[in-house]
Amino acid sequence: MSEESQSPLEMAPGIARVGASSLWHAGVWAAGSYVRLGRRLAGVVLQPQTGPELAREVLDDGVRIFRAAFPGAPIPTGPSHDQRVERRAERSRTSLRAGGEELLRRSRDVRDEEDAHPAYERILSELAPDEARVLRLLLIKGPQATVDIRTGGPIGLIRSHLVAPGLSMIGSRAGCRYVERVPSYLNNLFRLGLIWFSRETLRDHHQYQVLEAQPDVLAAIHSVSAARVVRRSIHLTPFGEDFCRMCLTDPAENTADLPEHSAPREDEPKPPTEVLAG
Repeated sequence: MSEESQSPLEMAPGIARVGASSLWHAGVWAAGSYVRLGRRLAGVVLQPQTGPELAREVLDDGVRIFRAAFPGAPIPTGPSHDQRVERRAERSRTSLRAGGEELLRRSRDVRDEEDAHPAYERILSELAPDEARVLRLLLIKGPQATVDIRTGGPIGLIRSHLVAPGLSMIGSRAGCRYVERVPSYLNNLFRLGLIWFSRETLRDHHQYQVLEAQPDVLAAIHSVSAARVVRRSIHLTPFGEDFCRMCLTDPAENTADLPEHSAPREDEPKPPTEVLAG
């Protein structure tokens, strides 16, 4: 009887034999791979750098076992790298949209009350103790004086060069433990949107007179033949003022008559890192 005339029931014993043979070969491959894997694992303990090579061998053994058990069948593969990236991106977009919808829902809910900005908790975790002292100084004592020391000369005739930027007494006045870190502190507070640097001078020029008599300022002035002092100031932003009132004051403390800070203007340039000194 030809194979074409055999019924599926009559062909079953032959199919079973082929399947059994494939599974036997697969078992042989698996047993051999298990022994090799045990030996290689022991080697990885002594030589960890061989781990990636072992992972490739395990993958190759898995492919051979599958081919032995299912000859001619396509090897199953997972999603490609691009597909995995796209799935993660889609999950992220879905999560962001859900978060945005929740915020809009809460904005429409008149019963939803929020005492403090949700970013305040994160900001507190990114502040150094000395930075809290700097913020308290600005809140209680008001804007602080700062000066740049530049080379002098008739303006427009001789180009002025920066000698010492952003000199101030903020570190000492705030009682900072690490005064030498004040430039980094100011950079971080600016990054967090709590302070801003103004080109305008303070109304009280007494601060500048005291500052310009400090040893580091005098040293910068005397380091060049002709020096020019450029007066500036440092202020809390409106966001920074609210943060300080909420997080850095005692509930029993009177905050009604605190000094005023100027709000930053659009034309105020953002100072580069090298302009911020202690």
